[in-house]
Amino acid sequence: MMNAVRTLVVVLGDQLDRESAALDGFDPDQDCIWMAEVTNEATHVWSHKQRISLFLAAMRRFRDDQKGLGRRVAYRTLDAHPESTLGEALRADLRALAPRAVRMVRPGDYRVKAMLDAVCAESGVICELLRDRHFLSSVDQFNQWAEGRKSTRLEHFYRQLRVRFGILMEEDGKTPTGGSWNFDRKNRGTFGREGPGQVARPVSFEPDQTTRKVLALVETHFPGHPGNQAAFDWPVSPAQARTALDDFVDFRLSGFGRYQDAMWSGETYLYHARLSSSLNLKLISPREVVRAAVQTYRDGRAPIEAVEGFVRQVMGWREYVRGLYWRHMPESLDDNALGAHAALPRMYWAGETHMRCLSEVFGQTLRTGYAHHIQRLMVAGLFAQLLGVRPRAVHEWFLAVYVDAVEWVELPNTLGMSQYADGGRMASKPYAASGKYIQRMSNYCQGCRFDPGQSTGEKACPFTTLYWNFLLEHRAQFSRHPRAALQWRSLDRLTVPQQAQIRRQSADLRSRFERGDHP
Repeated sequence: MMNAVRTLVVVLGDQLDRESAALDGFDPDQDCIWMAEVTNEATHVWSHKQRISLFLAAMRRFRDDQKGLGRRVAYRTLDAHPESTLGEALRADLRALAPRAVRMVRPGDYRVKAMLDAVCAESGVICELLRDRHFLSSVDQFNQWAEGRKSTRLEHFYRQLRVRFGILMEEDGKTPTGGSWNFDRKNRGTFGREGPGQVARPVSFEPDQTTRKVLALVETHFPGHPGNQAAFDWPVSPAQARTALDDFVDFRLSGFGRYQDAMWSGETYLYHARLSSSLNLKLISPREVVRAAVQTYRDGRAPIEAVEGFVRQVMGWREYVRGLYWRHMPESLDDNALGAHAALPRMYWAGETHMRCLSEVFGQTLRTGYAHHIQRLMVAGLFAQLLGVRPRAVHEWFLAVYVDAVEWVELPNTLGMSQYADGGRMASKPYAASGKYIQRMSNYCQGCRFDPGQSTGEKACPFTTLYWNFLLEHRAQFSRHPRAALQWRSLDRLTVPQQAQIRRQSADLRSRFERGDHP
């Protein structure tokens, strides 16, 4: 029979940190770890099957590791308990186990935190909420940095983190390594007509028995969800995450900087790390990842522009967007600065379109649960912005279909950087571009029925048509914007009849999407 529980240690599916503050002082004779698989975490957005499986497989690995250390674990499996939400499951076990207190690391998701806070309060149980040591900067530290600033830009936050932790800094502690804080000008390379050539594929992880059981469970419980699981090979343990890190720094980091924004048909990963899911589930520490990347530069195995560009994503963007998320939630869920209200096209879920760039990205996403940042920002996200899709619908799609998606990192990136729904809190101007950008950064336009150089007519690229229409629709807002005026000034090249034709063709495109058709 289980001994009385002193402290119930709540561990969520994206808190699988073996060094978590919640485990400090754990007493196997008095304390118990609590974990739960619940239906609602897979259905509050229509989650990709691989996303669900990754969370559950990693959770079960964590459970087994903790049991191996002699710790008690109260673990609710998806197929053994009727409770559909984390709140319902915790409420039931607070009654059954009657702990004196609950302790947990601060949840990463506002929705989950509010739910669990409410359950503990109504149950009369003391809940100790702990700082998440996985991150380099706390929410309070971000708020102190942001307070009183006219703008909260990544660059300023990132620089002070570099100085504080001495990352890629010279001995004086003030001068950035290589003489510059960033090397973006060197990191916009394309592959040219010859393509990327031979790029080492990321190391693959064959599902073990635990993961295979999870894959089968997900097929049984969520058969109608998007995606398939045939290609599932994600890291689900700290050891596998470290192997993935070693593989990246050894074989792809050196090319990451120059080609981080490039895309190519049939090439899913190129020079990207494929570590974001391991970081976001906390299978691996950002400190360890940054340390390995910096050491690669120190050893002369990767150039500064590659290493700095990667470090910026890990200790810059992740920390920055987390701070923005908690500073502006829950209000930011309804951000819609551009007044976009169109429905998300069906092709985002089905991948059916003659636009080759979208077909490539949607097909890859449904097949693997992955797309790199430019595929997300400048293909899937850009099209939704130009079409005028309601930002919250775009957010829910990104949260659903990518295996690495957790709300604290996905929502600010989607609503702020991708859709400009936050009105400039994150990005100074919309990331708006025509099909010519995609043509320059990829080979997606080769063999496509649409011409990125045409904005009207049968062969007009929908990206290009909608881009010019976007400029027309938002001319009043941005024509005098200090960072956007030059882009909007290009409208002066269009005659009044050309503008009218662009508006008509854009309206026709929107009507087709509303009917469920696709170009």
